[in-house]
Amino acid sequence: MTKDSFRHHRAFDPAKLAAIRPQLEAFIDRGELSGIVTLTAQRGEIVQSDAIGWSDIENKTPMQADTLFRIASMTKPITSAAALMLIEEGKLALEDPIANWIPELADMRVLRNATGALHDTAPARRAITVEDLLTHRSGIAYAPFSEGPLQHAYESALGDPGMNRMSVDAWLAALGALPLAYQPGERFHYGHSTDVLGFLIGRVEGKPFREVLQERIFAPLGMRDTDFWLPTEKRHRLASLYAYQETSGQLAKVETDMYDEPPAYTPGGGGLISSAGDYHRFARMLLEGGAVDGVRLLRPETVQLMQTNRLSEAQRKIPFAGMPLWQKSGFGLGLSIAEDLVDNPYACGEVGSITWPGIFGTWWQADPANDLIMIYLIQHQVPVSANSGSTIATGRGAAGRRALPIYQRGIYSALSAASSPPRQAQAN
Repeated sequence: MTKDSFRHHRAFDPAKLAAIRPQLEAFIDRGELSGIVTLTAQRGEIVQSDAIGWSDIENKTPMQADTLFRIASMTKPITSAAALMLIEEGKLALEDPIANWIPELADMRVLRNATGALHDTAPARRAITVEDLLTHRSGIAYAPFSEGPLQHAYESALGDPGMNRMSVDAWLAALGALPLAYQPGERFHYGHSTDVLGFLIGRVEGKPFREVLQERIFAPLGMRDTDFWLPTEKRHRLASLYAYQETSGQLAKVETDMYDEPPAYTPGGGGLISSAGDYHRFARMLLEGGAVDGVRLLRPETVQLMQTNRLSEAQRKIPFAGMPLWQKSGFGLGLSIAEDLVDNPYACGEVGSITWPGIFGTWWQADPANDLIMIYLIQHQVPVSANSGSTIATGRGAAGRRALPIYQRGIYSALSAASSPPRQAQAN
């Protein structure tokens, strides 16, 4: 059976595609978002692409198709793919203890209570493995997704998760001095696991993680605008970051630091800057079973492994950021997978669709059933906490996030087929 034999090849209704833009423009007109870039492709052909609003409101710089965005956690699938390339080559295995390369994270202590005192710990019952990093079951936390003393300890010891001037060795040593939130393998707990995975990749390869991604993924796929660092000559293409300001009731620019040279700290969990066109190349590689335009990065069976849920039934009952995400979607190796679309507010399209979004509102999805890739990019900062999932999606100051499901529903309603259209719902 060919891959195309089980995919629905549908045509798009041009009128319905055209109806999406004015609905999205309304969010810019109301001052809820600065601008939006979308890209939709089927069978590798772009069927819809829009640049709406402003990449910088104050300077009236219009969004462009090649505008650059901080893609935040959309970095994670790329880092995960790089790790799986090393696994295919026998340089790593899912069951390998990461302390083989990162001794800073050997013999870890674990909090008896994730929100309790930092000194109240027990020994880790087993070593953290490569699979634990890929599935966020290492026990390693993020400050924003933690509560109690551990949150403050992370903030103090590690600094900002995305922008940091520490060396890799110093950062790993600081992380290793902190207790784990949970026992390795116990539960999905969103944190720095993918950052650690990136630095592990660098140590395995004996070179900076940034170089590994450039050589193994970005250059082969032609992702020329994707990097942890933005040189001066490209900065005019970077979309400004905005947040809702309570005092004015309007968007206000969030001033962000910039590196003068490539940084040592390159977080594989959230540090990349990219464009819609570049990320489309990466998403196509996954959708096409590990290869695009004759360039193969992964075997089809490895990509299938990424897209297969690895969470246990007990782990799926634990909320993610206050949301029951895993009761309708699975999590594989660096990707979430839509499994049940009935009353699932976090997935759209068809069963088997894969994604992992970014905290600044960036989102993408690859839908194998329709051979469809969707990319939606904004730069919209919202408050983050351990239970902020629903607020991130729809809360006060996050009204602009409600533009995403309009794009999602618009694309799927534009698909025409003899059969009934797939169920759809809002994704966050």
